[in-house]
Amino acid sequence: MAVPGVAAFVDEMAGWTIVFVLGQAVDWRRGALVVDTVGVATRSDIMSRVRSKNTGPEMLVRRLVFAAGYRYRLHGKKLPGKPDLVFAGRRKVIFVHGCFWHLHVGCVLGARIPKSRVEFWTLKLEGNRRRDEANRVALAGLGWKVLTLWECELADRDALCAKVYAFLDDPG
Repeated sequence: MAVPGVAAFVDEMAGWTIVFVLGQAVDWRRGALVVDTVGVATRSDIMSRVRSKNTGPEMLVRRLVFAAGYRYRLHGKKLPGKPDLVFAGRRKVIFVHGCFWHLHVGCVLGARIPKSRVEFWTLKLEGNRRRDEANRVALAGLGWKVLTLWECELADRDALCAKVYAFLDDPG
């Protein structure tokens, strides 16, 4: 029997059912009912704005480095992890990581796991952290020096400048 305003999508192989009730997604997984607090269109709009390149923190670091006279390439596609800034002549790279997405240990933002779908988010974020470490090791194996800047470190501009300049000016 069809109910007005209700549509259901079931994937038996994946073991999930999503029911749309008047535009709200109600997700039934592992016997727990999870209701999103925003509509499907709003959630889609929010997630479409999450970027992997040209983020606010990355743009801040790029402006700082460029203003200091350093020149770089962006998002080195041939290097492990596609570093945000690549200084090929110096064989150095800089990653600008968001504390939440890359699980920054010891940071308030990095220590926060969403309350819904805890298992999914734990696996996702821990996987990101492991991938970051593997990329760091691979780059070191290729003879590259790596600096990782965290979103929470960008607030102190003087400390950030000192850290970046020391990394780029170090001949070793």
